[in-house]
Amino acid sequence: MRHLLDTRSLSRDDALRILDVAEDMADTQSREVKKLPALRGRTVVNLFFEDSTRTRISFEAAAKRLSADVINFSAKGSSVSKGESLQDTAQTLQAMGADAVVIRHGASGAPRTLATSGWISAGVVNAGDGTHEHPTQALLDAFTIRKRTFGDASRGRDLAGLRVAIVGDILHSRVARSNVWLLHTLGAEVTLVAPPTLVPQDVSHWPATVTFDLDEAIAGDPHALMMLRIQLERMNAAYFPTEREYSRRWGLDARRLAALSADSMVMHPGPMNRGLEISAEAADSARSTVLDQVANGVSVRMAALYLLLAGSGPDAAQNVTEEDPR
Repeated sequence: MRHLLDTRSLSRDDALRILDVAEDMADTQSREVKKLPALRGRTVVNLFFEDSTRTRISFEAAAKRLSADVINFSAKGSSVSKGESLQDTAQTLQAMGADAVVIRHGASGAPRTLATSGWISAGVVNAGDGTHEHPTQALLDAFTIRKRTFGDASRGRDLAGLRVAIVGDILHSRVARSNVWLLHTLGAEVTLVAPPTLVPQDVSHWPATVTFDLDEAIAGDPHALMMLRIQLERMNAAYFPTEREYSRRWGLDARRLAALSADSMVMHPGPMNRGLEISAEAADSARSTVLDQVANGVSVRMAALYLLLAGSGPDAAQNVTEEDPR
């Protein structure tokens, strides 16, 4: 794997390989000594042009647990805020000897530009670009669904036959886009639920069905209900009358939580707007996977970095668990 830029172009075999290596990474995290020497001597740069807490810390933890050296680069307070271009920044990182660059950028396509420009020889991981994609979030979501559904029998399994409803601000959500493509590749049936104003103009080519009625989607007995954050910071128009009206029609409240089947899981990529798209009762319920998603994110990002920088052989997954844990 040279880069991880999106899920749309990720094959089923490659997706399963990442998920299976993530299973092995998760196993190592139950040891007393969690650190692996797999990326010792490698340098991973977290290049964040947008604010982030969860994703940046998750990638930092993943790289450090693989013994990589980590450089955190924030656009605020850097030369970028003085007008430095992406090309100049990339060439600076190349001169520093970066082996992998994890990039979050407000412009859709920026990670692909970095990966294909020739400015840098490092592997590139997309940590979210504009409203385009967020592949590692979709991978950790798929990992969480698979783990909750199949438990210890997860390895090698796809999500065929499972139903996933993605609810909320589809229009602005790179998480939704990445999940639609990955879940479809893994065999799941995907339903998008949102106000008409928060559905992209043309989703006819997306492998998903669309409904505007959350109660109808819940009646379809989804295995996973993924609530998306309402991205108020990206909205420059009135996409719904009021927050109260949105919560009433598309929020996961106590009544809708009770209507879910006993084995349905409730997901959220975070950060949550409690009381808007999800109630505190739903977020803190036993069926909520929110904290599982955070923990699984480290394992999935460890797998992505490992495969990007060290796992080129056919036995990469097996080699993880055979690494000397000291």
